[in-house]
Amino acid sequence: MLPVPLFQLQCGTNSYDWGKIGNDSAAARFAAATTQSGFKIEESKPYAELWMGTHPSNPSKDVTTGRTLLDLVTENKALLSTSISEIYGDKLPFLFKVLSIQKALSIQAHPDKKLAERLHKQDPKNYPDDNHKPEMAIAVTAFDGFCGFRPLAEISSFLQSTPALRSLLSEEVCDAFTSTVASTSSDDVTTNKAALKELFSALMNTPESRIAELAPKLVGQAKECPGNFGGEEYGGPKLAQLIVRLNEQFPDDIGLFCTFFLNYVELSPGEAIFLKADDPHAYLSGDIIECMAASDNVVRAGFTPKFKDVPNLVEMLTYSYAPISEQKMKPQVYAGGSNHAAAEPTSVLYDPPIDEFSVIKTELKEGQAETFEPIEGPSIVICTSGGGQISVGPKKEKVERGHVYFVGATAKVVLTAEDGQAEPFNTFRAFTEVK
Repeated sequence: MLPVPLFQLQCGTNSYDWGKIGNDSAAARFAAATTQSGFKIEESKPYAELWMGTHPSNPSKDVTTGRTLLDLVTENKALLSTSISEIYGDKLPFLFKVLSIQKALSIQAHPDKKLAERLHKQDPKNYPDDNHKPEMAIAVTAFDGFCGFRPLAEISSFLQSTPALRSLLSEEVCDAFTSTVASTSSDDVTTNKAALKELFSALMNTPESRIAELAPKLVGQAKECPGNFGGEEYGGPKLAQLIVRLNEQFPDDIGLFCTFFLNYVELSPGEAIFLKADDPHAYLSGDIIECMAASDNVVRAGFTPKFKDVPNLVEMLTYSYAPISEQKMKPQVYAGGSNHAAAEPTSVLYDPPIDEFSVIKTELKEGQAETFEPIEGPSIVICTSGGGQISVGPKKEKVERGHVYFVGATAKVVLTAEDGQAEPFNTFRAFTEVK
């Protein structure tokens, strides 16, 4: 007889320089909530990520047995389901994370499947996976970051209104881009993308000496004239403050100039963005839930002391450009929960245009409960606030903030909020099913 497909996970953290410090880090607090792990928070240490899944770099473990989740799903394929195993093999196709961000991550992109296979074969040290890495970020606290290329009119305006940027790229390069954008039909996407690629390539191939020379001038302009920094139409104090803040973290870095190319996004809790493979992005601050295809491949551009791969970065990007409003996700009421037809549904679905993962966010007030119909594939649930109970069949487990549970395929799940608690019982559930 197979065990009930519900068990608590012990999940590991990663400590990177950009993580929040000590107890300020949600990733650290959530890891410490699973007391069986023996994890103790060091108050001076940055805690950047909590990893939930089967990825070998930081695999989750069953709290009771100490065995890795990868071992458990490999031995019991029913936990994944036959349909999922046939497509993805004996591992979870997604990697679920909590990120706690104190300062900017590197400006980066993730390769598509074909490029990932080539990079992994050529350079396994810097590209440890042969898989693509589309990803979704859902804000748990106030968050800001970069997401994709700005509309071309914005970039063109910055080129004309920001002297240090114009000097860096040269009058000739800037005028060629603005002329192309002004004279080309908006329907001629191929020409516009080619112009953007040429401009961004010019930036990324700028000698470090020129960056070091002109970055202080850019920051000086932001400090001295914040009101019209970057031009009246798209610039102003917020952009100036962003440049000053980023320079404090990464002085005289090429990433400062990337700011004029990339959409700046601010998310409130519950808002989300989806990042396709080959889209440039960077997270700047906040706590987020992140879900991605099971990969750890990164091609970096700026705000990092780590390996930068400029030739591959310039070639791999799609050079798609759009307002940030088009890159935010719009969650829908989740139809698989028992409260979906209520006046105030308690679960919403973030469903990106890929097969590997989707995420359900559930918010239950004290005494509320929701029953979820079986999902064909596996899932992982984390509680980010409040507390309650999770049930699968006869098995009932207490859930507190930071607790993580694995749910096997085809299991009916019930979540119930505790009575008498001031804050809602909030959970995020990442899952895979054959669409």
